[in-house]
Amino acid sequence: MKTAISIPDEVFTSAEQFAKRQHLSRSELYTRAVSEYVEEHKTMQVREKLDEIYSTEPSRPDSVLTQLQSKAVKEEW
Repeated sequence: MKTAISIPDEVFTSAEQFAKRQHLSRSELYTRAVSEYVEEHKTMQVREKLDEIYSTEPSRPDSVLTQLQSKAVKEEW
């Protein structure tokens, strides 16, 4: 897909120089950069949701799970 975007001249120049040094086309550079940025922010959303969950409820072990784990352990501690 073709698209037009506006970016600061300094960013464009730096990107052009980087792409040339890495033997990448402009399209490949921008595709990789945007893909990495989006992927990084996906994990941030997961982390934010987990932070939200664990900050509102005290984090305690599940009593049923604890009992089952205790039964599964054959050695005495």
